[in-house]
Amino acid sequence: MKLIIEILLMGVAVAVAAFLLPGVQVNGFLSAIIAGVLIALANATIGTILRLLTFPINILTLGIMSFIITVLMVLLVDSLMDGFNTDGFFSALLFAIVLALIKMVFGMFSRD
Repeated sequence: MKLIIEILLMGVAVAVAAFLLPGVQVNGFLSAIIAGVLIALANATIGTILRLLTFPINILTLGIMSFIITVLMVLLVDSLMDGFNTDGFFSALLFAIVLALIKMVFGMFSRD
């Protein structure tokens, strides 16, 4: 049950972030849910491998490299999905920031 709620909240977060940013488009709530799940999966698999490979650079840049990897995962999902589009790196960067802020707000209200 908790997994379903997390997936729905991720879909809401993607939909809200896309609504707030002019450079990001999502074709409906189902596309937002799928995009959210794909972004989470890309971050958990490919993103983790890239973070391990770039660990020294990540330390030197104080974590900025990790954030850039997250933006690259958003761009990867953009290229894989038709219902989720960003207008480029800067739009994906803003989307990742807004998405992280929205998820942080949702995390403040959720209980374990």
